[in-house]
Amino acid sequence: MKRLFVDTGAWYALTDKRDPDHQAAVRFLQANTHPLVTTNFVFDETITLLRARLGWKTAVEFGRKLKSSRMVMLAAVNGDDENRAWDLFLKFQDKDFSYTDCTSFAIMQRLNLDTVFSFDGHFAVMKFIVVP
Repeated sequence: MKRLFVDTGAWYALTDKRDPDHQAAVRFLQANTHPLVTTNFVFDETITLLRARLGWKTAVEFGRKLKSSRMVMLAAVNGDDENRAWDLFLKFQDKDFSYTDCTSFAIMQRLNLDTVFSFDGHFAVMKFIVVP
């Protein structure tokens, strides 16, 4: 079965009603029937961003929902993924990739995921299909 990777920007847009991508994110998720995959690095980045912008309570509520969801697989970035991410980070110095972006690319490659729910153009640069 096809699975979709979910990036921080999509999680954030789903949570923040004032985000310009909120409505598109909600519509996409409501129509989606595929299992979702995200990483511990993306979880960390999302929780940190939510706490900074929307407060501790919102971050905790999001974290609890994600961790208890049967639709979301939380994949741990392993040592091989980090090595691959570091190689990508070094290779693409002309791109504005964060290290977390690179760990996401590495996980997507390892898990053979070709589609990402994101509003980040970095994934398209790496030839992933970006939705919505």
